[in-house]
Amino acid sequence: MCRPRPMGKTFFISTAIPYVNAKPHLGFALELVQADIIARYRRLQGDDVFFLTGTDENALKNVLAAEQEGISTEELVTRNAEMFKSLKKTLDLSWDDFVRTTEPRHRAGAQKFWLVAKKDIYKKSYRGLYCVGCEEFKTSKDLVNEHCPEHPNAPIEDIEEENYFFRLTNYQKTLEELIESDRLRVVPETRKNEVLSFIREGLQDFSISRSRERAKNWGILVPGDETQIQYVWFDALTNYITALGYAENSDRFRRFWEGGSSITHLIGKGVLRFHAIYWPAMLLSAGLKLPTQIVVHGYLTVGGQKISKSLGNVIDPFEVVEKYGTDALRYWLARDVNPFEDGDFTWEKFAERYEADLANGIGNFVSRVLTLAERLNGTRIDFEKDVDPMLAGAVARAQEAMTAKLAGYRFHEALAAIWELIGAGDRYVNEKKPWAVPDKKVLFSLVTVVDNVAALLLPFLPGTSEKITKQIAWSDHTITVSRGPALFPRISS
Repeated sequence: MCRPRPMGKTFFISTAIPYVNAKPHLGFALELVQADIIARYRRLQGDDVFFLTGTDENALKNVLAAEQEGISTEELVTRNAEMFKSLKKTLDLSWDDFVRTTEPRHRAGAQKFWLVAKKDIYKKSYRGLYCVGCEEFKTSKDLVNEHCPEHPNAPIEDIEEENYFFRLTNYQKTLEELIESDRLRVVPETRKNEVLSFIREGLQDFSISRSRERAKNWGILVPGDETQIQYVWFDALTNYITALGYAENSDRFRRFWEGGSSITHLIGKGVLRFHAIYWPAMLLSAGLKLPTQIVVHGYLTVGGQKISKSLGNVIDPFEVVEKYGTDALRYWLARDVNPFEDGDFTWEKFAERYEADLANGIGNFVSRVLTLAERLNGTRIDFEKDVDPMLAGAVARAQEAMTAKLAGYRFHEALAAIWELIGAGDRYVNEKKPWAVPDKKVLFSLVTVVDNVAALLLPFLPGTSEKITKQIAWSDHTITVSRGPALFPRISS
C-alpha cells in the first residue's frame, strides 16, 4: 500500500484567480481539480503543501456585470465569490486558503508591493486599444478582424489617458535567460517556446493603472495618487504572496515563498503572458523569489465551441456533480482531457466514460472482488507469501507509472496506468475463477490489488478511495472484508 512519508520539502501550488462576473463553469473546475491532484499527491510524498486559490474581484468587467443586474459591485462579487468557494465541497478540493482580492490583507499587500517596486514605475500619457474582456491593452497585431481573439464579441475601446507604467523593458534579457535555462520552468515545452518568442519580439513597458473614473471607482488605489486605481492584473498577480502574508512579512510567507522549495502556478493558456512575463518581472523588481514552474493547461470546449454565455453552452459543474457525483466529474476532467491541449465536453461523451470506466470498470471490479473476498474473513493469511507475484508486479508497475506521469503533470496517463492495473485484476479473476474454487491466495491477491488501487486513486478520486478503504480492515494475520454499496451506480439517461 502507498503510505505517506515523513514531512519533507515545502510545496506551494496555486491556480489562477478567476473573475467573478459570472458563476463558475466547467473550465475553472478543470484547473481546480488538476491543482488538487498535485497538492494531494505531494502531501502523500511527505511534502508540506500549501494550496491556494481565490477570486479576482477588482476587474472592470465585474462592475459592468453588476450594472447589468442593477446591483452594487460589492453585492455581485460577494455573491459570486461564495459560489466559487462552494466548489471546495462540490469538487472535494483540499485547498489551504481562498483569497479574495477585495480583502484587507490583499489590499495591504498590493499597496506594499507597489511601493517596493516603485523604482520601475513611472507616469505618462498613453493611447491604446483596450479589451475589457482581457482587461488588457492590445496592439493591432493582437487583433483578428479588429477584435480580440479571446473575446470576439466584445468591442475594442480606443482609450487615451494618463497612467502609471511598469518598466518591463528593464527585464527582457533576464526573463529570456531565466525561461530558456528552465530556472523559471514553463510546462509544456510548446508554451515555453511561445513565451520566448514573445520576449524576443521585444517587450514593451505596460500600463499598470487606470483612471479612477474609467475604473468606475472600483479597485485598489495607487499609493500616493488617489486619482488612479491599480490595473487589475497588477494587483491580482500579487494574490499569490498577499494570501501568504506578504504585507506583514509573516512566517507563512517566509516559509512557503521566500524559503520555499517549490513554487508552482497552474494556469490556463490565456493568461500565460501575465504569469510568465509580467509577474516574474514584477517579482524581480521587488527583489522577491520567482516561481519554480508555470504549468499551462488548454481550454475546455463544449461540442467543439468555446465556452460562452452568449452561446448558451456553459456547463455548470454543480449540475454535473448533482447527476453523476463528485468523483465522476473529477475522473472525467483528469482522464478525458489532455492537460496540455484543449479538451471537449459533451454530455454523451461524459456518460460513455462514466459507464465504461466507472460503473462497468472500477465499480464492477471492486464489487466483484470484495463479494468473493468475504470468504476470507477470519482466515489466517501470510501477507508476504500469499500474494501472487504476477499481481504484485502489476501493482509495482502501476505505482512506478503513476509517479513518472505525475512528475510531468500527465494526469490522464497516470489514471490510464491505474486502469491497466484494474484490467490486470479483472483478467486474473476470469482466469482463476475464484467463485468456483475459492483459493485463499487468489482471493488475497485480488484484495491486495483493490487496496492498492484505492491508495493510488487517493489524489484523483479521494471519496472513492476512502469508500474502498473502509471496506477492507487489516490485522496482523487476517483481513475482514465488508462489501459496501456500488461505487458508481448506473444512471438512467
